[in-house]
Amino acid sequence: MIRFRLAEAGDVPALRALVERAYRGESAKRGWTHEADLLDDERTSDAEIADAIGDADARVLVARIDGKLAGTVTIRNLGASRAYLGMLCVDPDLQAEGLGRALIADAEDLAVEAFGATIMEMTVIDARTDLIAYYERRGYARTGKMRPFPYGDGNRYRMAVLERSLR
Repeated sequence: MIRFRLAEAGDVPALRALVERAYRGESAKRGWTHEADLLDDERTSDAEIADAIGDADARVLVARIDGKLAGTVTIRNLGASRAYLGMLCVDPDLQAEGLGRALIADAEDLAVEAFGATIMEMTVIDARTDLIAYYERRGYARTGKMRPFPYGDGNRYRMAVLERSLR
């Protein structure tokens, strides 16, 4: 059974380990949503996760299956009835079983409830066409906008902006 709750400060080490396991290194390659073939740096930090948990304009959702940490997603209030969905990740051993879809749905509901959002926005590395297609199947559409890549390989990648109406 999947249980969702908001993250707490004590969750930071486990959340960081999950994010790194899902996005980077050999463990990530067991799943399909990883960036391990593109990047080899750290995906996040304890400080970044702790800041999101403590931010009044953010919510970090945690998904547990049978008591085990299985996934997470962060949403941020962008103002003007917009929210941002980021750092969605599912344990690589549990991917392709519907948890990502459930996390997105819960995050969208929370964005409406907590921030009055009517639009959810996200960014995806432009080289991840399979991941962009996944989000398109979930109702997200490319806006045509691109943003600079926020990490080391800024000249190699850009971030495609996608959005979805929450009405």
